[in-house]
Amino acid sequence: MFDLNLLFQKSELIPVIIQNADTLQVLMLGFTNREAVERTLATRTAWFWSRSRQKLWQKGESSGNFLHVLEMRTDCDTDTLLYLCRPDGPTCHTGSESCFFREIAI
Repeated sequence: MFDLNLLFQKSELIPVIIQNADTLQVLMLGFTNREAVERTLATRTAWFWSRSRQKLWQKGESSGNFLHVLEMRTDCDTDTLLYLCRPDGPTCHTGSESCFFREIAI
């Protein structure tokens, strides 16, 4: 079993990247704390910490568009998470499949 203390050595809040397990499309970026990770592990659905509302939230609790977590990975520094998920519907609150739909010309 992975030691969750390793994730939160530098900060109580860490980023989590959500990726579609089937297409590998990046769906969103959120933030998580230890309790949200524990709930994600227990329910196999994605939980986050809302920085604006200062509370835990489960993706899909109001929209019904849950993110079913199939895999969890950490980066080499053990300070960022990656969740490979199967979404029930659009991930973005705008109705888009991904939160990353705005292109910036370079």
